[in-house]
Amino acid sequence: MDREIYVPPMNPGAVPPPPREVFAVMGEANIERMLEDFYLELGRGSPALRALFPDDMVAASRRSAAFFIGLLGGPPRYHERYGNPMMRARHLPFEINDSRRDEWLACFEQVLADAPARYQFPAEHLEAFRAFLRGFSAWMVNSRDA
Repeated sequence: MDREIYVPPMNPGAVPPPPREVFAVMGEANIERMLEDFYLELGRGSPALRALFPDDMVAASRRSAAFFIGLLGGPPRYHERYGNPMMRARHLPFEINDSRRDEWLACFEQVLADAPARYQFPAEHLEAFRAFLRGFSAWMVNSRDA
């Protein structure tokens, strides 16, 4: 890496996790569908954001879904398949600035707009999930905007 790595001035442990009750309502299939739709939305994003992801967005969405399944209260699929998430370390090879973070959040927001109807996402937990996404994505920022 030939760039200076930015470290956000925050405690990632202070980011409240999303409610674990979400999995009991949604189940694996709905979480997988939601993440697949999210990755399709990412694919329609700017070329700069799209370039951060592999060609096979469906495979990438499955990996991400495994993380969210465990995070939302389901079985630890990510740990079983890939080991400890170490998400910040896994994202360091990719230049993630505030603009890319904002675009990532906007793509997620597109999917969450109808998540209760499409994926059985419990509406009462949407704001807590959004708050988690804002905090989690802030911790992934590793480069300052130019």
